[in-house]
Amino acid sequence: MLTLILHTALAASLAGVTLPDQVTVAGQAITLNGLGLREKYLLDIYVGALYLQHPTHDAAAAIAADEPKRVVMHFVYKAVTHEQMLATFQEGFGDRSAGPQGKNVATMGSWVPEAGVKRGDELGFDYTPGVGTTMTLNGTALGTIPGADFMKMVFGIYLGPKPPTEELKAGMLGG
Repeated sequence: MLTLILHTALAASLAGVTLPDQVTVAGQAITLNGLGLREKYLLDIYVGALYLQHPTHDAAAAIAADEPKRVVMHFVYKAVTHEQMLATFQEGFGDRSAGPQGKNVATMGSWVPEAGVKRGDELGFDYTPGVGTTMTLNGTALGTIPGADFMKMVFGIYLGPKPPTEELKAGMLGG
């Protein structure tokens, strides 16, 4: 059983990954809401972290909040290929990738590195009100999709009714 350990150094750890208690998005400090582990086929894939300006255990409130926030995937698996990442995006967005946001989903998919991601990489999604959702890799911005509607889709992947796993969602919600 994996446990969340809070350190006095204002950091949290899970599966050997330590993430800071606070980060900055749009010039504002936001707080670590929780950490969860994404497992697939009994393998640890990434530690997911949710940062919010106003921490909550309520998934709907976290998705709807029009405030700076971040989701981070810190990869612990040796490597995830470009194709595997695209398949994961497709699975996460589901039918919504064919709807009005389909072009934005395709654009975000085009930002996935051809080399994929490897252990230690951090793929993130930062939301800035009035600007949009910026996808980052190891802190470098890859591109921004404007609008709160797209942000809700992205955050809904992790916190919505069909998350990658219920354990990941519960951990990110601090539960």
